Formats: sequence, structure tokens, C-alpha cells
Amino acid sequence: MAEATSKAAPQGRVSGSRPVAVIDIGSNSVRLVVYEHLSRSPTVLFNEKVLCGLGRGLATTNRLADDAVERAVASLARFRMLADQCGAERVEVIATAAAREAENGPEFIARAATVCRTGIRILSGAEEAHFSALGVVSSVHRPHGLVGDLGGGSLELVQVHGTRVGQGVTLPLGGLRLQDTSGNSLKKAEKIVAKAFDECEILDRGNRRDFYAIGGTWRSLARLHMHETGYPLRVMHEYEIAPDEALEFCRAVARRAPDAVSPNEIVSKARQPLLPYGAVVLGQLIERARPSRIVMSALGVREGYLYDLLDTRTKKRDPLIAACEELAVLRARSPAHAAELVEWTRELFAAIGIDETADERRLRAAACLLADTGWRAHPDYRGEQSVNILANAAFIGIDHPGRSYLALAVFFRHVGLVDDAVSPRLRELVSTRLMERSRLLGAALRVAYLISAAMPGTIPQTHLAESGGRLVLTLPPTLAALDGERLRKRLAQLGKLVGLDSAIEIAM
Repeated sequence: MAEATSKAAPQGRVSGSRPVAVIDIGSNSVRLVVYEHLSRSPTVLFNEKVLCGLGRGLATTNRLADDAVERAVASLARFRMLADQCGAERVEVIATAAAREAENGPEFIARAATVCRTGIRILSGAEEAHFSALGVVSSVHRPHGLVGDLGGGSLELVQVHGTRVGQGVTLPLGGLRLQDTSGNSLKKAEKIVAKAFDECEILDRGNRRDFYAIGGTWRSLARLHMHETGYPLRVMHEYEIAPDEALEFCRAVARRAPDAVSPNEIVSKARQPLLPYGAVVLGQLIERARPSRIVMSALGVREGYLYDLLDTRTKKRDPLIAACEELAVLRARSPAHAAELVEWTRELFAAIGIDETADERRLRAAACLLADTGWRAHPDYRGEQSVNILANAAFIGIDHPGRSYLALAVFFRHVGLVDDAVSPRLRELVSTRLMERSRLLGAALRVAYLISAAMPGTIPQTHLAESGGRLVLTLPPTLAALDGERLRKRLAQLGKLVGLDSAIEIAM
């Protein structure tokens, strides 16, 4: 058995694809991310970072510290080896503020290129802002607002509207730089930030629009906020905080003693000293720009850089649907059957008068593609496992209420219409309308799976619609034997949700 396993092809991976790696040399961290393949919805195959602190002391010495350089070079050698072990067909290496500004930056980049065995693209401030914005464009459904990427050396700001990216600006307000220029004084840091923002016209365009926050320090702030509020999910991407609440939280973090900023298990000890500086920048940005929402983005420069490599047709694909189609191939008993459910439920909803917005249609399609995610689990745990997988999956192009809808719809498909088995906090994330839609879709899927046994070709032969005040499932004569007590019971449950009696008829 061990020999057979060692020779087997990896069935949990997308077939016919080759990994692509990005090494990001930042002012605070150096990171390797290996993605399964270059796609509209990139899946991380391997991810590791080292907080090298290349930008520490740069503002006062204009040089990269020798110990930081040595640590970075050693990390890059390791990262290149790991990328090779993953079978990456291409390795992209980018560098940002510290490397482009330091007096000894060219010397460091030459050494880095040698150990990485490839050229390194040093991004200008404008390019860094542009790729950060593309990270949001690629991962948020129809973004509209201001993107901010806070690194160790700089803050990039740029407007986005749909797929359009405006002209960006770079400000010297990274966490490490603020520490240096302020002499480790938060009071001085506040004045430095205030002066920079006073002269930053782009913040005027953020008024009453979303603000998309990128960067490790801001993600750490959000993680701490999740912990302190008991938030039910641990997914960072598209985590939202109301501006007033975020402002109060930033002020509270900035007031805390250095050894009480965050528990080590929530934010790493190495990251904690930068949290107050990140809080100062975000707090003053909220006061200055007056955004409508603070939305965290887990995707930034690296993902924006990869998105820019895609062809035009691939860029236009919906990243949520692309991810769900891949997951259906990897986890469903029949991806073709999952695709059939999308059209079958569309016809059902139209027939019984359930109106859907464009966003609700894409969520329903995604849920259908994911409906068989938990089939390998024990029947008693399929619903619970599906909730855990889908609510916390590495999807993009979907907010947290949408995630909860997907998880609930597939939960109801497995467990039945049992509300009390679902976490109350998870239910709170969805609107009443989405909750009702998730129950209705779950009930419809329960009917579909009893007809099809999760195999393709059967569902398209059936018809489910309102007729004469009843919800009627019509089967062709060739499928008449599928009629049975269990199917009628599930059909009755579905009918009850829409206020209709139910019946099964055989087409003549």
C-alpha cells in the first residue's frame, strides 16, 4: 500500500497545472508564496515569511543593516530551494521600499539575485501602489473606494473602481520607518502622520467610500479585533469593521503599554511593536478620509502582480465561480452534476417566483458547485464539516455574509432544515433574506440528490415548478421508479417553505 501511495498522482491538486512562486522582499518581511498554478483564483500551495527588518534604521542611516541583509540572503536561498521542491515553473522576485531606497540596496539586490537564480524586479512607489490595487481588483467583487497598503517602509494609496485603477501615491509612513523617524515616540509619530495626510489630496476622494486595508500590520490589528470581539470566522479577507468602531479600537491599541498590546498567540511577538504605529496610521486615515467601511484584503502586491500576468479573458472570469468549479472537480462525486444543479435551481427559483439579484444568483451558483464538498465524511458530520470548510475556505470575490450563506446552504442540504444546530454567531452574519434563501436552496438540493444520487444526466430530465397551487416534480416515464416515500417527504418540506402543497407526477 505504501508503495502504491508513493507512486500515485496527487488527486487533491488541479491536474495539468504547474506551480508559480513569488518571493516578495519587503521592508519588514521577506516572504515566499507558492501558488498551485497561475489562475483567476490562486490557491496557496506553500507560504512562509521571515521578519528580516531590512528597513529598520533605514530612515536614519540610509543603509540596510548588515545583520538584516544576512538574514534576508539566507532566507532567500531557502525560499529558492523550497520553490524548486514545489516544482515551480516560474519564480518571480519583487522588492519594494527598503531595497529601492537604501544606499547599499544595489549591492543587496545583486546578492539576492545570485541566490534566487533569477532577476529581481524593484518596484517603484507607483508600481507598488498599482499592484496593491490590482490585488484588491482581483479579489473583491466590484470594489469601489481607496486602497491602502501599509508596509514596513511606506504606505501606498490608490483609488479603485471595478477594474479601473487610479494614479497612486507613496508616503513614507511604514511601521519601521515611523519607529525610526519618531525615535520610538508615538506622539511624534502622530504628528508625522498628520503632516503627511494634510498634504495628501487622494484622501479627500475616500470620503464615504470603502477603504481596503492591506499589509501585515493592519492584518494583525484586524486579527486582534476578531479575537477581542469573539468573531465567529478566522478568515481575514473581506473582514469588515465599521469606521467608528475601528477608530476607537485604533486609539485603544495606541494607548496600551508595549507589553500589553496583544497576546502572543494572536499576534506574533516580533509583529507587536509595530501594531501601535499601524493603529496611528489607520486611525488618522479614518479621521481624514471618512470612509464608509474598513475592509481587510488578504491579497495585495504579490497577487496583483500575478493577476497582471493573466490574459484578458482569464482576468474577466469571476474568481468565486472559478474557485468553486475547481473545488467541485477536486471534491464532488461528479463535477458535471454540480454544474447541472446550477441551472436546475435557477429554473426552480424562477418558476416559483423567487426573485434574485445578480449577487444572489452567483452565490446560488457557487453553493450548487460546492454542494457535495463533504460527501467523504461520515453522514452525521457532513453538515458540520461542510460549514467548517466553506465558511473558512480561501475563497476570494466573496464577503463574510456570502461565506456564511454558502456554508448554511450546504449545511441544510446535508442535515435538513435544523436551525438550532448552526452557530448563532454564524447566522448573525447573514441577512434574513439570505438566511431564507440558504434554507430554500438547501431544501431544493435535498430533493435533487435523492433523484440523482449525485450522478450526472438525471436532473436535466426532471422538472420542478408550481402548477395549480402545488409544487410539482415531474419525472419522465423512464425515471418513474424514483418516486418514493423519502423523496415525497423532502419535496413536501420544500413545498412548505414556499407555502405550497407538493406532488410527483409522471409525464405522459
